[in-house]
Amino acid sequence: MLSFLGLARVGRLAPLSKRALAPAVGLSLAFAALLPANAAEDTAVFADNSKIAAIGGSITEIVFALGEQARLVARDSTSRYPEAALSLPDVGYMRQLSPEGVLSVNPSGILALHGSGPKEAVDVLKKTSIPFIEVPERYDREGILEKIRIVGKALGADAKADALAAEIDARLKAAEKQTASIKDRKRILFVLSIQGGKILAAGSQTAADGIIKLSGGVNAIDGFSGYKQLSDEAVITARPDVILMMNNAGPAVSDDQLFASPSISSTPAGVARKVVRMDGGYLLGFGPRTADAIHDLAVSLYGGQVTD
Repeated sequence: MLSFLGLARVGRLAPLSKRALAPAVGLSLAFAALLPANAAEDTAVFADNSKIAAIGGSITEIVFALGEQARLVARDSTSRYPEAALSLPDVGYMRQLSPEGVLSVNPSGILALHGSGPKEAVDVLKKTSIPFIEVPERYDREGILEKIRIVGKALGADAKADALAAEIDARLKAAEKQTASIKDRKRILFVLSIQGGKILAAGSQTAADGIIKLSGGVNAIDGFSGYKQLSDEAVITARPDVILMMNNAGPAVSDDQLFASPSISSTPAGVARKVVRMDGGYLLGFGPRTADAIHDLAVSLYGGQVTD
């Protein structure tokens, strides 16, 4: 089940209410007060990298790809690849962290993907004596390479990170070239969920938008950033050729349910009943496997037009 990213919930999960969060945060603040304040929030290298808690699926994947997994003492619930990561203690969903849960594994450092939260919990963690390194998230080739280098530097594995970044860079460039000659670009509507008959779709500045572009497609939605519920008129106007969805991400939506939507049924994708489903962590992880995800999505969109 994809708690990945908990990408099934990205952009629509409302922050926890202050009332619900207050008791937990209060206890966490009390606990943090017993520890010396972390004066090095901007640290880039862990002084002690022997017991690292990794927060974010792509972060954990990168640590394994660097061959530094022996340094991990915990991972979050979005870290489900490689399979060996599942043997690590799970400190919870990256966007609903409990400071107590993270600190319970006694980490020597916390390596967290940008967007981890809630903010109150992250603020508590940053106030402890445990070094906290936040890794930026960008949905393009350079963003992936930056993540690799930052993770490698944090773990004192710069040389390994440089080698991995060079390998991944070459693979990403090759994957993008596979659709370079395709002139008729497919319009893709990424559907995060359907609730009450309404489509929750991905706009610009999202992982879905990034992977669509890298795979040679065009995001059918360009009027907003983030994730937003669409009106029927907006879906029809978007004219998608293909619907893109995630597997194992929240309540399942069957093909029959999807194409029963009046707005989708009248689009080219609806008429052709064209939907592509992929594992969310693989599709939207923006990590070491993204070149493969680009290839697989491109083949689903364009078939034999994709050149190897």
